[in-house]
Amino acid sequence: MSADTIGLALVLLGLILLVAKGIRVSTPLVQKLFLPSSIIGGAVALLLGPEVLGALGERMGTDRFAEAGIYTPEILDVWSALPGLLISVIFATLFLGSEIPHPKRVFRLVGPQMSMGVTFASGQYVLGLALAAAVLVPFFGASPMVGALIELGFEGGHGTAAGMRGVMEDLGFPEGSDLALAIATVGVVGGIIIGVGLINWAVRTGRTECLHGDLDQSLEEQRGLFRDDENYPAATMTSRPSSIEPLALHFAFISLAVVIGILLLEGARGLEQRLWAETIEIFEFVPLFPLAMLGGVLVQIVLDKTGRGGIIDHQMMLRIQGLALDILIVSALATLSLAAIADNWQPFLILSVAGLAWSVLALLLLAPRVIGRYWFERGIGDFGQSMGVTATGLILMRIADPENESPAYEAFGYKQLAFEPFFGGGLITAAAIPLIYNFGVMPLLIAMSVVLVVSIGTGLLYFAPKAKKELAAETASG
Repeated sequence: MSADTIGLALVLLGLILLVAKGIRVSTPLVQKLFLPSSIIGGAVALLLGPEVLGALGERMGTDRFAEAGIYTPEILDVWSALPGLLISVIFATLFLGSEIPHPKRVFRLVGPQMSMGVTFASGQYVLGLALAAAVLVPFFGASPMVGALIELGFEGGHGTAAGMRGVMEDLGFPEGSDLALAIATVGVVGGIIIGVGLINWAVRTGRTECLHGDLDQSLEEQRGLFRDDENYPAATMTSRPSSIEPLALHFAFISLAVVIGILLLEGARGLEQRLWAETIEIFEFVPLFPLAMLGGVLVQIVLDKTGRGGIIDHQMMLRIQGLALDILIVSALATLSLAAIADNWQPFLILSVAGLAWSVLALLLLAPRVIGRYWFERGIGDFGQSMGVTATGLILMRIADPENESPAYEAFGYKQLAFEPFFGGGLITAAAIPLIYNFGVMPLLIAMSVVLVVSIGTGLLYFAPKAKKELAAETASG
């Protein structure tokens, strides 16, 4: 494949994103749904590809667009390879530029938030694995690995779903990534639509502490633009451009984190080959991105210990992460196989509905009891993340707490430091598919059931009474 083809494929993605942003700015319905431009762009790219335009052309008697739609097969090959590469960039940036607090401090500050986050994620595993064992495998002939798709698609999002494609193909589950991507799309769209609806309901029923009256979003917010009088700096310069461009410096640190991840993964695979590979292989099928995340943590720890932590700006990392995620989502959706979804529509529908129902019930039934004050403002962030990506949770928290009056952002941010190494694309997410392949559904179902019971029990029996005491003390002093 030529460099010109790769360059053209990237240019086309940029044009698709520009068209998608134009749709977001000019279409009131899309604005009210707060759909990200990357989702819109992915849908546009999919419509113009072989799965939609090509299929329509064949029905109309022409095979002109059957192979690749308006694109070329080479461009589709580039797009299909991008998600597996970009997901490592995204995860490498997660902790670069962030303060790595002591675990005790994390527990003290965000224990209830962590309890809710683990409840959302482990519950998705329990629900999906139980449905796989009781319904999807025996009645629809689905692969047992389908049980991990709710967490993979909802909590992990498009990036994780696309990044796991190679693993699922190697394990004989090629349709798994397409199903996970479709579930991720349901999660993001459903998360924003249902989330905005829940915020309106909470405001009207007096369950919010930061918003009162009708929920009113400005036209600029609906369009996804800033007003002329708003000033949101994208990042901070941490090096002089005469020495090295700050963006290039941050890219270099991301590269270092990814290389460390590669070394960690190859080391784990080598150790596995020497010790237990003849019995079971796990690391052989673990993808790179969770190890790239650990590489980023190690880089940040070393910089902090040497007094150089300030050379990385977290906002700059977020911009790089956002760029990679937008490109990943568009390219992943553009190469989505609708045929694989159509062939497995019953498992897709059952898992999607079950995942949506679980997230809503967990928010409404558990968050008020576990979190205490500002339960809705804090819980809606975990709800959004559990149905898409971190950005979905941040969008919903921004709507519910526009002036940052609650501790929602701080608690959510610190929770991510302890949560993301394991769920939502972390080590557990990466290992779930290989574990099911090697041991079946039941061992992981039992393990996740224990995690779910512990997380709910900790929330209700420890954090809930503590929240009540703090609320009573605050009321008495006020």
